[in-house]
Amino acid sequence: MTYKSILHRYLEPGETLAEVLFGLIMVLTFTIGADLLTTEDQLDARGLVVAAVGCNVAWGIIDAVLFLLNMLFYRSQRARFYRTLRDATSDTEALAAIQKEYGFEDEPLAVDPADRARLYQSMLALSAHAKPTHVGLKARDFVAAFAVFVLVSATAVPGLIPFLVFDDWQVALRVSNVVLISLLFLVGYWWAHYTDARPLKVALIVLIMGVAMVLVAVALGG
Repeated sequence: MTYKSILHRYLEPGETLAEVLFGLIMVLTFTIGADLLTTEDQLDARGLVVAAVGCNVAWGIIDAVLFLLNMLFYRSQRARFYRTLRDATSDTEALAAIQKEYGFEDEPLAVDPADRARLYQSMLALSAHAKPTHVGLKARDFVAAFAVFVLVSATAVPGLIPFLVFDDWQVALRVSNVVLISLLFLVGYWWAHYTDARPLKVALIVLIMGVAMVLVAVALGG
């Protein structure tokens, strides 16, 4: 079992991508901002390293908490939906609620109306015999939240290694930016394998969008 399969037992590939990109963009905001807005004699490299690590760790914690809150909201929302089905006064009303919830409008396939109707009928029958369960957090949710924390926090590490290798802080800063920007490309290329898009195209899009968001953040003083 690979680390990817272990990770994606708890997080969807899209969630993994979002957290890694968020962490990379966060630390890039520090390094690119320092490169663009400070001179060599103004650069406090140690302060930059501490700030980048502290920021990513802090946002890793915040994102982990938000992940848990989102899971609670999602499950409560689903429980409310199934309660709506149980409280429906007729099958027609219940089927309308199911169609509204699962309309297939955003799916990349055309579903035959007859097949859709049979699916809705099956879902209605299933919900009628199912028993409601307690809505709450599970152990796997806390594992996933910890994975979120690690992903956001750990993305700061590659960009900080050059500061441990090079004595010249300006060189370290430039190398750090190259490493982090390269990681944007690699993350996009890796994530594309979970989609129907071409990896090179996705990698370039992620790279361009990531750098653009960093420059916007720097320009706005983020």
